[in-house]
Amino acid sequence: MPSETADSNIMPIEELLEKFSIGSLRQRRRFINPIEERSSELTKLGDTLLESFDKEGDNWSAGWILQVLQRHQKEFLSEILNKNSLGWFKAPSGKGIDYGPLQLSLLEERFEDADRITTSSLRELAGPNALERGYVYFSEVESIDGIDLTTLDRLWIAYSQGRFGFSAQARLLDSFDGRYEMLWPRIGWKTDGVWTRYPKSFNWSLEAPEGHMPLVNQLRGVRLMDAYLNHPAIKSRCNEK
Repeated sequence: MPSETADSNIMPIEELLEKFSIGSLRQRRRFINPIEERSSELTKLGDTLLESFDKEGDNWSAGWILQVLQRHQKEFLSEILNKNSLGWFKAPSGKGIDYGPLQLSLLEERFEDADRITTSSLRELAGPNALERGYVYFSEVESIDGIDLTTLDRLWIAYSQGRFGFSAQARLLDSFDGRYEMLWPRIGWKTDGVWTRYPKSFNWSLEAPEGHMPLVNQLRGVRLMDAYLNHPAIKSRCNEK
């Protein structure tokens, strides 16, 4: 019998999109390539293309569709985004931060730029002292607005096929029973006991290991990373999955 993936080449594009939007994680990942291969058909759906997706959510199926349009159908994508100048996903901030540049970097798969914007945003969220010194203390993370940390995590999840983001890292850490020494090599931050050199040795693409981004400086120890992954906003998101 033909596989479901093979069937995806002949099923109506509307049916393919429905399966891609509501299927299990494994099912949706099987449809990644077929969606890209049929990018020209996506444009025929016009304004209805993304109507079944929640702009306040983090469904990476919508993010991948947008990235496929960015790769192959830029004119059609511009029509969609002209109505959403700050990006398709809603990106609220309790501190008035514009996450449009971050969303654009993620959409265009400029992940190194997105990581730098994320780091800069976290310094701003941590307060004037963090901005002045150029980095965040672990003790400042608790006060970071949960709305903003949720937005940052949502955007990373949405534009990475669910592979990147603080909640992705937190779930991996939980699978290792909180053992960071097992997390570092799993997410590609350490190899044979040696820290990965920033920035050239990191993999700034969708082919990177799950949890590879966003980066958190580990040279001062594990407490900063632990503070992010245990922030109530991130813990709440992990519990929702």
